[in-house]
Amino acid sequence: MTLETEVQTLRQVPMFRDIDPARLKLLAFTSERVNFAEGQKFFSQGDPADAAYVILQGKADVELESVGGTIKVAELGQNAIVGEMGILSDSPRSATIVAAAPTSALRIDKRVFLELLTQFPQMSVAVMRELASRLEKMNAQLARQTRN
Repeated sequence: MTLETEVQTLRQVPMFRDIDPARLKLLAFTSERVNFAEGQKFFSQGDPADAAYVILQGKADVELESVGGTIKVAELGQNAIVGEMGILSDSPRSATIVAAAPTSALRIDKRVFLELLTQFPQMSVAVMRELASRLEKMNAQLARQTRN
């Protein structure tokens, strides 16, 4: 995938949509492209939060460790961003992310991600909306499970 293709992919991610193309090019250039085999972990619950990932191709499962074992709580696909919660809260990873198929992603360093949030308030708002949406979905899922 070329730098220009990565920039076009980043433009499809809602939180990056309004960022100047030159900045996206810099983001793509400073990010590391990583590949995961099916079943390979991006990171594990409890790991230090050192980066966020944008899924370019493939899909990944979000898993939580609980007393009863591992629970799959979501599946993420192309253009999804993962790992931003730990960066924002400056806390260890709250979930494990596992490639559900061969997956390629851009790894965005914590420092670069936080700098983007500082420079682009609209990106901060987009991150808050995404997190609120995830919380709503999680609440609905928990409500369904407690009824069963």
